[in-house]
Amino acid sequence: MKIEVWSDYVCPFCYIGKRRLEMALSATGLQDKAEVVYKAFQLDPTTPAMSGGSSIEGLSKKYGISLQEAKQMMANVAEQAKTVGLSYNVEEMKVANTLDAHRLAKLGEAEGKSFAVTERLMSAHFIQGERVDDPIVLTAIADEVGISTERIATMLQSDEFKDSVQQDIAEAGEIGVQGVPFFVINRKYAISGAQPTEVFEQALRKVAEEEGITPQLKVLGDESQGICTDDHCDM
Repeated sequence: MKIEVWSDYVCPFCYIGKRRLEMALSATGLQDKAEVVYKAFQLDPTTPAMSGGSSIEGLSKKYGISLQEAKQMMANVAEQAKTVGLSYNVEEMKVANTLDAHRLAKLGEAEGKSFAVTERLMSAHFIQGERVDDPIVLTAIADEVGISTERIATMLQSDEFKDSVQQDIAEAGEIGVQGVPFFVINRKYAISGAQPTEVFEQALRKVAEEEGITPQLKVLGDESQGICTDDHCDM
């Protein structure tokens, strides 16, 4: 099955939704039966790159609320993040334009490192408090996942992958995506938002049943103990 995920790297629910999808795939035994593709979406493409300021300040300005109210909103989301093992660093999150981060993700996809780049970008913003529109940060992330500094420099100095990012965003509009995260399974079922893990599990099982996909069995205990294969036995 194919799962397309529209998300943005400064969307707190996108990281939570990513984890819940991963947990559901593991719980259903379908993690090796699914092709997960991450697609670009920008919550605010007008955000100036390297504009400075914290996410709390940005939230306060966007919704016309006090800094304390914005901080409480982020704290509430951080509590939800804890339920999937994520420790959001609310005080250190930075306002950022995510175009170059999405371009880096496209480069990662082209080099077979899509999941590593996506995970690292989300971790950078929500946990490390790094600015994901800073070329220095993006270069370091690329290097961490095995993309050469020369390759990321070439990309950052050009418009490479910009069309691919815009194509994802346009496609989101065509299928009615109004917010992220947004999950599309086999272009047949959609899940909007970071729904409970059980919702993902139900959808995955339904698609697996329709497609005749057999989940991978879970092996309990130590699978290397007390077993005989063709040529030996482990005692």
